[in-house]
Amino acid sequence: MDGKLQAAGKDVLVQIVKLAQKKGMEGSKGGWKQFLSSYDKKIGASLSDPSRRSPEVLLAFLNTFTKEEDLKYFEEIMESYVNRDKMLKDLKKSASAESLEQKLVRLTFEHPQYPSSYLFPSHEEGWEVTKRIKKSKAMKSNDMISVDCEMVLCEDGTEALVRVCVVDRNLEVKLDKLVNPDKAVADYRTAITGITAEDLENETCSLLYVQKSLKNLLRNGTILVGHSLNNDLKALKLDHARVIDTALVFKYANGSHSRRPSLVDLCKSVLGFELRQMGAPHNCLDDACAAMKLVLAKIESGVEDFSLLPEKDVPEKEMAKLLVHRISTSLPEEELHNIIPGDFTIEVKTAKKAGRGLYSAFVIFGNQQLANEAYINLDGKEEQDSSGRPRKLVSYKLTTGVTDSLYVCKMVHDSQIGQNVSKTSLEGEVPVKSSKRSPEGEVPVKSKKSKPDSIIQEPEQKQADSEIERLKLQLRLRDQEISKLNKIIVALSRKQKR
Repeated sequence: MDGKLQAAGKDVLVQIVKLAQKKGMEGSKGGWKQFLSSYDKKIGASLSDPSRRSPEVLLAFLNTFTKEEDLKYFEEIMESYVNRDKMLKDLKKSASAESLEQKLVRLTFEHPQYPSSYLFPSHEEGWEVTKRIKKSKAMKSNDMISVDCEMVLCEDGTEALVRVCVVDRNLEVKLDKLVNPDKAVADYRTAITGITAEDLENETCSLLYVQKSLKNLLRNGTILVGHSLNNDLKALKLDHARVIDTALVFKYANGSHSRRPSLVDLCKSVLGFELRQMGAPHNCLDDACAAMKLVLAKIESGVEDFSLLPEKDVPEKEMAKLLVHRISTSLPEEELHNIIPGDFTIEVKTAKKAGRGLYSAFVIFGNQQLANEAYINLDGKEEQDSSGRPRKLVSYKLTTGVTDSLYVCKMVHDSQIGQNVSKTSLEGEVPVKSSKRSPEGEVPVKSKKSKPDSIIQEPEQKQADSEIERLKLQLRLRDQEISKLNKIIVALSRKQKR
């Protein structure tokens, strides 16, 4: 195993360490941050982002694991990467003679977010892996089916499949089933899924039946299409290599890969129709058809022909918020003030559910800058959500001693921050028209029509701008100091409670 890790590239090592962090795995020197504290006395855990550490440090951490189950887990991850690398190499080798369908598979593979999104725990119990197709006619198959799923939140904190729809490239329905989640449900998410408890009351269709049906449909190298398809595959517990993800092969007009477009926006911009009305629940069948229509539009009009219109501006009041989700019902909303720094109000987004359910909330600051600084001061592993927005996984400890975690997410992508801030002029400032160039050495003559007391002259303007920047800096420093003091107060309060 040690030899395989050493042969792996840094990207693979980074992903393995991140997954180990997410699972809370510990080697002989503890978890990732504990390891850094003992391994690197100079910097310690202050630089905990695995992508900013050298391969030597990453390897040293992974080599602290000796348990058979941990080593098996790492080996499965390595194997998954090796299989995907082989497929990508095969796709690139045949790029000169590839079909448009195969090109879209390759573009999905080459997307920067693909490696982290499509690394599945397919070695775990309950997962199915479709047969890996080697070089053959099947590898060049252009057959496609499109899938969409709906999931509910269960009392154990996991998600379960409750509906699946599959269509072929002619939009003929191949599978449309409600699925028994086979565990206690905390939230049916009816407003999104359109499914109620009564709909599933007498349902006998199982996840195993759906997996077998899909494996049959995907034989001989059939390509699986979907939007943010990785989420559907996780719900299906199905690992299939040949995929086209419309969230990855379409991009915004600015060429950015960091933020994934929504299916609703793609249908409107690319296909010219509204997928659903605002606030209406999802229709599994409509979404599966929409993903297939998008792929066919790409194929018929050329892969490079489509891009979305520029992203819409986000209202300033929305940018002053942070979204906190996957909050355990064991954590009262007021306790968020002990986890997130700064002064904010709380607006619960989803109702708390009985059992071991979860809920979401907005934390609302006075302005966008305060929200950004609170996010920066959070101690947590940063990643991106399915829309490409930055979020952090933040761990906390209750007074009962129970450790848990939640996600804190920005409302917009980093590229949008600052775009929506209105430019206000100084009170009383009047634009000054540029005068004609004066002969060298001469002093420009002021216009007789101008009113000197209503115009801020250039030196005064610079002085005013400088004063504004100075005050802004003082405000930022004050807010940072307040945030630090809040952290100290929280830490001291926790020690006293112990």
